[in-house]
Amino acid sequence: MGLFRPSEPLEVRFDAPDVHQRPSHAPWSMWADTFGRLATRALQIILIVIVAAGIILLLLQVTLVTIPVVLALILASAFAPVMGWMRRRGVPDLLATILTLLTILVLVGALTWLIVRAVSGQWNDLAQQAQQGYEHLVDWINTLPFAPTRDQLQEWGDQLTGFLTSSQFGAGALASVGAVANFVTGFILMATILFFFLKDGPQMWEFLLRPFRGESYLRARRIGDKTVGTLGSYMRGTATVALVDSVGILIGLLILQVPLALPLAVLVFLLAFIPIVGAVLAGIIAALVALVANGWVSALLVVGVVVLVNQLEGNFLQPVLMGRSMRLHSFVILVALAAGTAVGGILGAVLAVPITAVVWGIIQVWDGPDRPARWARPKVPVES
Repeated sequence: MGLFRPSEPLEVRFDAPDVHQRPSHAPWSMWADTFGRLATRALQIILIVIVAAGIILLLLQVTLVTIPVVLALILASAFAPVMGWMRRRGVPDLLATILTLLTILVLVGALTWLIVRAVSGQWNDLAQQAQQGYEHLVDWINTLPFAPTRDQLQEWGDQLTGFLTSSQFGAGALASVGAVANFVTGFILMATILFFFLKDGPQMWEFLLRPFRGESYLRARRIGDKTVGTLGSYMRGTATVALVDSVGILIGLLILQVPLALPLAVLVFLLAFIPIVGAVLAGIIAALVALVANGWVSALLVVGVVVLVNQLEGNFLQPVLMGRSMRLHSFVILVALAAGTAVGGILGAVLAVPITAVVWGIIQVWDGPDRPARWARPKVPVES
């Protein structure tokens, strides 16, 4: 028992870890904290913007194809209920397509003929009287004690009326021939694409959906239905609203004996396809013409007529005719118009709002028929 007798007691030591020492991390762990997640989202947004810009630039290079396709899609969506009604009545697809296509071409041709007949011979007079009305307005503003300088007013006037006196309306013969050739080519292409959209649109969409399965397939079906419904409601509603606006303002201009009433009414109809901005611009031009022809009282009465018609449109016609398909905030509409104008000019301004409405409609049915995407759902505040 006494054989093992150590001279010193055994001491067992356990080194406790230093709590102040930071553990080493892998390099990719820097992306796991709050700042890293923010950087990741920023990179994702940058990549999405780059891809979207690339797609837009590509589409702008082939506008002779993209514009007819978009216009054909909008027209086919607008007349989809007509095609559905004829199919339910047993009309053969080919006959229903030919009848619908002929109806569309007749309507578009009649509208184009009316615009050309009403505006082409009087456009210079309309532009001249609008510019004279602006000059009258500038002379009156200069009498005010707080009036801006005449140079500033002249600069604003040049920007406002530039489109009326721009070289696009007085282009040379070569430019006119090129524009006519592009228009005819685009119109024929649009009519051809429209024929196939009307006849085989549902089958073409089903062919595109073949790679999808399960929930992805159902979501793609909802997106297609929502796109067609939104574009159709927009086109039918906007055309009806534009027609009512133009007729109402035409009646007011005829009662007030304002010259160039028919060209002004046609201009109101065309500008009605640009929400908010179009109605304001049409009202300004009509008031300036009335100012030159009949004086201040007539110009103020024209402004009253325009405001009355716009109130009727905003409070009655649009909610009834368009329903929920175009329920966008005015700020969103203005941003979409600015972006569309910067990218595609006048045509971009016309197409910006329906495209924005389609995007918002897709978000609204992303997770179900009446179930928006998770991030777009209204938040319910938690009661304490």
